[in-house]
Amino acid sequence: MDAVTTHNPFAVNDVVFSRETGIPLEKMNTFGCSLIWGHPQAPTGMRAIAELVTELSLRGGGVGLFTGCAAGDTAAAIVVSVED
Repeated sequence: MDAVTTHNPFAVNDVVFSRETGIPLEKMNTFGCSLIWGHPQAPTGMRAIAELVTELSLRGGGVGLFTGCAAGDTAAAIVVSVED
C-alpha cells in the first residue's frame, strides 16, 4: 500500500493496524483524521476516499486502502489504484 486512510474514532486502531501490517503510521491519514468532519460513515468515508485518490494522484499514482469503522473496529474497506 502506498497510502492508507482510516475512518474510526479510536487512534489505537490505527496503531494496531500499523503494527500488524507493517504500514508506517506516516503513510496513514496524510490529510488528517476524517472525524473532524463528523462520524457518519457515508459522507466522511467518501471524503476520506476522495482524499486517498488525491494523495495517490499527487504521488504520481499507486495503490491505496480506505478502512471504515463499525462499533470501534474496522468493518468496511476498499482498495483503489490510481494511474498517472
